[in-house]
This record gives sequence, structure tokens and C-alpha cells, in this order.
Amino acid sequence: MSTEVRVPTLGESVTEATVATWFKKPGDAVAVDEMLCELETDKVTVEVPSPVAGTLAEIVAAEGDTVGVDALLANITEGAGAEAAAAAATPAAAEAAPAAEGGDAVDVMVPTLGESVTEATVATWFKSVGDTVAQDEMLCELETDKVSVEVPAPAAGVLTEIVAPEGTTVEASAKLAVISASGAAPARAAAPAAAASAPAAAATGKDVEDAPAAKKMMAEAGLAAGSVQGTGRDGRVMKEDVQKALAAGAAAAKAPAPAAAPRAPVPAEDAAREERVKMTRLRQTIARRLKDAQNTAAILTTYNEVDMTEVMALRKEYKDLFEKKHGVRLGFMSFFTKACCHALKEVPEVNAEIDGTDIVYKNFVHMGVAAGTPQGLVVPVIRDADKMSFAEIEKAIAEKGKRAREGKLSMAEMQGGTFTISNGGVYGSLMSSPILNPPQSGILGMHKIQDRPMVINGEIKIRPMMYLALSYDHRIVDGKGAVTFLVRVKEALEDPRRLLMDL
Repeated sequence: MSTEVRVPTLGESVTEATVATWFKKPGDAVAVDEMLCELETDKVTVEVPSPVAGTLAEIVAAEGDTVGVDALLANITEGAGAEAAAAAATPAAAEAAPAAEGGDAVDVMVPTLGESVTEATVATWFKSVGDTVAQDEMLCELETDKVSVEVPAPAAGVLTEIVAPEGTTVEASAKLAVISASGAAPARAAAPAAAASAPAAAATGKDVEDAPAAKKMMAEAGLAAGSVQGTGRDGRVMKEDVQKALAAGAAAAKAPAPAAAPRAPVPAEDAAREERVKMTRLRQTIARRLKDAQNTAAILTTYNEVDMTEVMALRKEYKDLFEKKHGVRLGFMSFFTKACCHALKEVPEVNAEIDGTDIVYKNFVHMGVAAGTPQGLVVPVIRDADKMSFAEIEKAIAEKGKRAREGKLSMAEMQGGTFTISNGGVYGSLMSSPILNPPQSGILGMHKIQDRPMVINGEIKIRPMMYLALSYDHRIVDGKGAVTFLVRVKEALEDPRRLLMDL
């Protein structure tokens, strides 16, 4: 029986890829999930695993070929050589099997981390060596640049070995630990074999063929082989590695960055009372992206204020009926989301992004909703928010917020946003200037509702007021467009019936 190997989903807006490297050749035995080849897109590198065990019968797309999504890459003959493939894929495990009482040792591997994420840091182990674990019980937590990932036990048994202790940086598909299904400790012979494999891999690292696209780009740029640090499998230089090297060289030639100022001397009595904690990967990424946004975009902020009287009255009148029918509370975020979607239709450049010398207008709204978590700020995305009802928006925000606080958001849930709303009012903020979430061109800052005296029809009245702030990229959004957007949001919130009438 023959099984087809096809190009997997490459990610949002990516329609084709280049076959960079084949790790197998026709006639080779392959195991299930063993890596067959590596594809390069203009954004990420994608590894293609084997869907079945068997023998690689035919390679349809050779190295250097450009293929579309779902294109045929190869054919695998199932069954033939499956046992050999399993043995070849895990020789160390095969050798250790007899000593581990019938080969009952189960490896705990790094789970799928998400598109473009190649490594993670082991943050916390919930179990220790010798502990009994149940299947699907949480063993440890990994931190990536964007999300926290919990690793469940693939089988019940005893945790016999922790390969990657806390603080270790591990690559995708690396081994984290070993579980003995029978409760017996595995033979230690496998450890020297694993240790011996590391020097061997390092010794042969530069014999690995670099990706075709990377070699072509290095030749065009006049870069010598070995001058670029590779991040691909076994140190293979990928296209993005060359791009980073060229960008770093250009930046250094243009303006050498000054060294970071050393920390001022601290008195001994103060130093003894300090605590130094390494920044999490998520916090490092937040810091880097925020600074990149300031360095890249021409960020400007415009302000307005909105009278929340009508929204609060409408919410008070219908909140009980709304919750009874839809099973979710009626909050303010659905009103603001609807108002922003309405305003983005009139001022589409606020919902657009710059791509080189092009402006990409989005005929949809994927609304990012900034959420503070114990790990840091994350921005889950409500896709096609412009097509949602109030109830659908409230349910989506509640569900995403809960997953964010639990650290269970996936990469896909935080990608593709076209506009962002940040609500600092829940923390008591009266006024702020939010920073853009690249590559977006606009972000709306909400703030606390405060009773203030306002002049209404010549009379002074107390009204619940909120300051609104729109930060925007002045490279693409003019002042007129930004002010118009904020005025439309204000009008929709001060008279919510405009949202129903599409006015």
C-alpha cells in the first residue's frame, strides 16, 4: 500500500515553499513522524514528518523545487521495512530495550511548539525522578518566545530520568525525560550512547549541506561559506540565517551600536538585599518587540473622550436577559470591538500594514485583545470579529482570556491580528499612550470610567467619562484619518443605535 507525502499547511498568506533538504533517499526505511525533508518559505522553515512507517519509494519534488500547499512531495510504501525503520530511527532505544525489561521505556519529547518556534526553555518540572505519573498528567512546563506549553505524560509509569532540567534550552522534538511503564529503571547504557552522539554531531556539523536558497543568497552577497551561523538541523544554514546576517552587517556598517552602559556600583548592604531573576523568554520577546515597534514605526497618539452613559444604560437594561440567553456576561469589550470594526470600514488604513513599499489593506478584522497574565502581556486574536454578534464576541473574549491566564494559548491564537484593543482601565489607568503591536498600524487604548462634570446643553451634569487613545503609524495613517477613526468610535459608543443602523 502506498501513502502520499504532501506539503503541509504553511501558515497564513504563505502559498508556496522551496524544498531545501531531503534527509532520506528512495529505498530508505522510515518510521512514523521521522523527518523526511525540510521546506523553506519566505517566513519560516517547515519540517515534513513521515505520516506512516515503511520505505521511501519515490521522491517527486527534488531539492530546489518550488511547491505549493498540498503538492505531492513523495510516496511511501507502507509495511515494507517498517520494523527496520523503527529500529533505525531509535537505535539507542533499541539497544536499551532489553535492559529496560522488554523495552517499556517511553521517551517524553518536546511537543509541537507552533509555527516559526524552534526552541523552548524548561521552566518548571512538576515531577521528580522516581515519581509515579499517570497518563496525561502534567510533567513540566516549557516557555517559548510567545507561549507557555505544558507537557503531559505520554504513558503511565515511573519517571526514571530527566534529560532536560529546569533552565535548559531545548530544540523542537528534543527528548525531555524517560518514563518506565513497568516502573523499572532503564539501563544506563543508553546515556553514554546519547552523550557520544553529541560530539559526533558537532564533529560532522559543517559536513551538512546548507539549504539551496541560503547558498544562492550567500553567493549573491559575497559571503564566504562558514561565515553565517546556521540554525537548521545539524547546524544547516537556512535562508533566514543569511537574511539576519546581512541585516546585522548592514546595521553595523550604518551605525555601530554602543555597548550597554554597565550597571552602577551597588553598595554591599544594598546588594545583599537585592534579588536577581533571569527574564523569561516571553518577557524578553515582549521587550524586544516593543522596542522594535518604537524603532520602526512613526508612532503618534491622538486622544478623545467618550460619554459612557448610553452604553452603561443599555448594558444595565439587558445584561441579565443577555446572560440568561447566551450564557455569557455582557461587558464593555463587545461594544468597543463593534465600534472599532465599524470605524475601520470608514478608515481602512488603520486596519492595514506596510510591507516594504506596499500597503496591504485588510478586508476583514482580526481583533487583538491585549490581556495581562502572570507571565506577561499577550494578545490573543479574535478572528473575523467584524462578522460576529455581541454574544459571539463576548464568548470569544472570555474563552481567550481564560486560556491566556492559564498559559494555554497556542501560537496560532496570537497570530494574524489586524488591529488591537488594550484596556488599561481594568487596572485603574486614567490616560496612557499604547505602543503598536507590529506589523499593525493602530491600537486603541481604553481607560477607567470616571464621573466628571460635563457641560450638556448649557448645563453642568455629572457624566461617566472615559479617555480614549489611538496610537497609529504615521507612515501610513494621516492625522485626519486617525482623528476620524476615533470620532467614529466615540459617536458609536455615545449612541449605540448607530451600530445597529450601520451609521
